[in-house]
Amino acid sequence: MSSGYSEDSLIKKTAIEIFKELGYAYQDCFEEKFGQDSTLGRQTTMEVVLIERLRQAIKRLNPELNPEIIEQAIEEIIKDRSALSVVAANKEIYDILTKGAKVSIRREDGTEDKEIVKVIDFDNPQNNDFFLASEFWVSGEMYKRRADLIGFVNGLPLIFIELKAVHRKLENAFRDNLRDYKDTIPQIFWYNAFIILSNGSQSKIGSITADWEHFSEWKRINSEGEKGIVSLDTIIKGTCQKERFLDILENFILFQKIGKSDSSLIKILTKNHQYLGVNNAIEAFKDIKNRQGRLGVFWHTQGSGKSFSMIFFSQKILRKFYGNYTFLIVTDRKELDEQIYNNFASVGAVTEAEVHAESAEHLKQLLRENHRNIFTLIHKFRTESGQSYPVLTERDDIIVITDEAHRTQYDQLAMNMRRALPNASFIAFTATPLIEGEERTKATFGDYVSIYSFKQSVADAATVPLYYENRIPEVQLDEELLSEGFERIVEEAILDERQEEKLEREFAREYHIITRDDRLEKIAEDIVKHFVSRGYQGKAMVVLIDKPTAVKMYDKVKKHWQEYIKKLKQDLRTTQNEEKAKELYDTIQYMQETDMAVVVSSEQNEIAKFKELGLDIATHRKRMNSEDLATKFKDEEDPFRIVFVCAMWMTGFDVPCLSTIYLDKPMKNHTLMQTIARANRVFGNKPNGLIVDYIGIFRNLKKALAIYNPGGVEIDYPVRPKSELIKALEEAITKATQICSKAGVDIAKI
Repeated sequence: MSSGYSEDSLIKKTAIEIFKELGYAYQDCFEEKFGQDSTLGRQTTMEVVLIERLRQAIKRLNPELNPEIIEQAIEEIIKDRSALSVVAANKEIYDILTKGAKVSIRREDGTEDKEIVKVIDFDNPQNNDFFLASEFWVSGEMYKRRADLIGFVNGLPLIFIELKAVHRKLENAFRDNLRDYKDTIPQIFWYNAFIILSNGSQSKIGSITADWEHFSEWKRINSEGEKGIVSLDTIIKGTCQKERFLDILENFILFQKIGKSDSSLIKILTKNHQYLGVNNAIEAFKDIKNRQGRLGVFWHTQGSGKSFSMIFFSQKILRKFYGNYTFLIVTDRKELDEQIYNNFASVGAVTEAEVHAESAEHLKQLLRENHRNIFTLIHKFRTESGQSYPVLTERDDIIVITDEAHRTQYDQLAMNMRRALPNASFIAFTATPLIEGEERTKATFGDYVSIYSFKQSVADAATVPLYYENRIPEVQLDEELLSEGFERIVEEAILDERQEEKLEREFAREYHIITRDDRLEKIAEDIVKHFVSRGYQGKAMVVLIDKPTAVKMYDKVKKHWQEYIKKLKQDLRTTQNEEKAKELYDTIQYMQETDMAVVVSSEQNEIAKFKELGLDIATHRKRMNSEDLATKFKDEEDPFRIVFVCAMWMTGFDVPCLSTIYLDKPMKNHTLMQTIARANRVFGNKPNGLIVDYIGIFRNLKKALAIYNPGGVEIDYPVRPKSELIKALEEAITKATQICSKAGVDIAKI
């Protein structure tokens, strides 16, 4: 007998029919019986594992094992894990699902051994038991709850689905229901692979640790070329179809430790674009013998989880394909190198010590040995002048993953790498598309294997949209001033001492105009006014041409900051308006709390050099050396809110709460794209990222970005004028006013 109740019964019926179509057995459990004649074999509602289904599955998957070992495996799977956090319990179960349950057995000779008991058959989906329960009652220590739909595989509750009526906000399913379930019936989430929330018109998927903003839509089922459709049908067929579900479960889930404590563990579930893109790359890998070492170019826009896609890709190959593969992960920026290595290490993908090349000689040693992963900067493939690089290994099972390959992959260093590894295969992971003149990338790596563009990423809410505004035109530079040679030097992004001197010597006029004192003064004053009057009060990055200018701008902003506080205090003393007074008081408090710092690389004799310029670098260096400024800046609650940089933190540094970038450095191409993408990360209620352009880069947006035109299609702009945002706001206000007017509400009077 069915419950007969549910405000979302139609949606539930639709979901049940889709699961039946996918081959799941089904049972309505509203009036489930317990005890001796139980419906599902459960004794009480506190049990969440269907033990008899689990037992039959383990027997089928392990026909050689005796009943005693099978019972021990079941005991290991269903044991009480309430002393652990939900995510720690989930990871423990996940390891059992993917690696098997370890059972201690005593041999006839008296020795003790470990037997691995298979729980799920990942290679033969039909060899598993897929079952869907609706109206599934679960009791915790104090409360009893009824879950809408639970998907079981071999008796284990791996899929949790919460449904709402179409007129209800989907976010309520997360805020009201899911959070309550995790508090009151945590044991059902020990086993969970993923959670689906739907109200029929909206559907999202996420892991047990995901906040609402990281629940994502699943719009495509089979390929990137499909038209994206948000529907219950798409999300269920895209993630719960048997083969696909087992693929996601085995190869597209990671547990990341983001801090030192156990409470810092989070569960990462693939996004739709990562799943499709990585499997495209896997298809290329399957054809590795015929691809002449070219596995392709994987373009997924900045902020969409590219480094995790690298991990999914390498881990799936290690799990699913026979061989002794080594993955060499190559970058050309120290920050990127450290970020990617740390990501691999934090999810347990790096299991060996000392696989991060510390020097050119260490890299040679690592490549001559047998390691699963090796991490290096491409600069470590250097040779002394006139020397040729030696062949280090002729293995054909080395896969080179190059990050941002278009920047440095065609010079002598790249030739050295290929000479060292003549039979290796190469795949390029990039956050920016190939541009005109980069046909050599395709010649080296092959064509695109996956494309996830700026536009798609924003449409899927994988990143927030970016807008720009040009401010104080009198400080912006004439286009003629920014000559090709000048831009090319600055494009290097990391100016060493020699490059800084060359910049000042060969482009003295351009450099002088950019760093002119009165110009910087105006910009500093404007930064202060803009920063405190923004809508979303996220953190900010000020990008300058070089290190001395970064310090100079810091000094000027600090001066104008104090002057602005004085002005606000004066306004507070004279205002008669209570509301205005509170606003002024809050702004003063915010400004007085705000911390700011310079973050630049060190160089020899820098104290003397800066002193000659009338600047103090020692105070800043002391701070950079004694404080963990990176962690502080990433922490939304920390008052360190403004950072002044010229090269550091512009690549390989993710700060989700960063919302504003003040740009006063000539840039173009990939470096420009990667810098502005610092502000596109999803975070809380952050609506967008804003680029404030003082140099005039975006004055002619089409010219700045015309180089990005993959496949001859319409240019996919990663950043748009702020005027479009203002226009959208005006349209929304007009529409809201019309609706109110029709309902008899006079907005003007209110």
